[in-house]
Amino acid sequence: MSRLKRLAILGSTGSIGCQAFSVIQSLNQPEPRFSVEALAAGENLDLLVAQINAVQPKLVAIKKSSDIARLEKILGREWRGEILVGEDGLQAIAQLPSADLVLNGLVGAAGLSPTLASLYAGKTVALANKESLVIGGHLIKRALSEGNGKLIPVDSEHSALFQLFEGRQFSEIARLVLTASGGPLRTRPLEDFSKVTVAEVLKHPTWQMGKRITVDSATLVNKAFEVIEAHWLFDLPFEKIHTLIHPQSLVHGLVELIDGAVLAHLSVTDMKLPIQYALTYPERMATELPRLDLIKHKLEFDPVGEKRYPAFRTVVEAGKVGGTLPAVVNATDEVLVQRFLNGEIPFTGIAQGIQEIAEQHEPMKNPTLEEILEADRWTRERASMQIG
Repeated sequence: MSRLKRLAILGSTGSIGCQAFSVIQSLNQPEPRFSVEALAAGENLDLLVAQINAVQPKLVAIKKSSDIARLEKILGREWRGEILVGEDGLQAIAQLPSADLVLNGLVGAAGLSPTLASLYAGKTVALANKESLVIGGHLIKRALSEGNGKLIPVDSEHSALFQLFEGRQFSEIARLVLTASGGPLRTRPLEDFSKVTVAEVLKHPTWQMGKRITVDSATLVNKAFEVIEAHWLFDLPFEKIHTLIHPQSLVHGLVELIDGAVLAHLSVTDMKLPIQYALTYPERMATELPRLDLIKHKLEFDPVGEKRYPAFRTVVEAGKVGGTLPAVVNATDEVLVQRFLNGEIPFTGIAQGIQEIAEQHEPMKNPTLEEILEADRWTRERASMQIG
């Protein structure tokens, strides 16, 4: 890389943000290649302070104004940057003039508005916030067209497909295939689902991730969201997007061409790989991560079972309907997953609740950002009262 690439990181203390820090520290040796201009974080101030001390950003955004005094006291006078708060802070970092690339690692619907702001500002966005495309795909496409920004997917599956698609005409593509591990309940008897514990659901067999996405892997809601993402990212109709259960999580994406050839992207199960690709794009750089040993692995593929993963079909169908319905199923899932984690509803209540609330909603076509966020608010009220 010929010069320092300047980064802004949204969600710096989350799973993606922390792994991005690890990648940056590795790539900045023996000589610096990246500078971190700005950080946005939630309430983990201790970790945020460590990150600030490590990279000395010019700008920091936090969730609560009440935390400013505490943060300033911990940092002392050594750091001379600026602290912003809430949505205004996210917007400022998303559009930061000095940033070459914005990594959006926020979780939930809150990530959509900053993604739009970055794209309208002409930024390159490394997108790990899947909700941006799930609930606002049509708005993202408009922002890409009008703002001259660029999206680079960070999800392992979409990063794989993005790499497989490079240099190809869409007329060559017969279909694409997303893979799913099947989660921790892949072989669990269906009659036991109402009794599974939080600890069992959070024990993912191949990936180390945050709690919500781990639960979503067990319901396959996460993969349904990725189908919707792929629809918007690659401009493909839903009938050309397929999903297979692949327990080893080594094949991250497949592209079938019109002549029958199938291209596959394989790697070890480590999110640092797609994060690094997004940060260094269009270049590739060496990594010290383990190499994939094909000799010791057997690759298995199975269809998605509708009885085992009923929420998968519900969410994909919501994506096909579009409008405000994807925002509704996303918000329902977010609330019900948290209620499951809190012990308020059984695991089976997640899929049941998503279907029930989706059926109660009258979708609005081509919604504005404000209408999407209003649907999100309406849904959260409903889902918080849903009987499991």
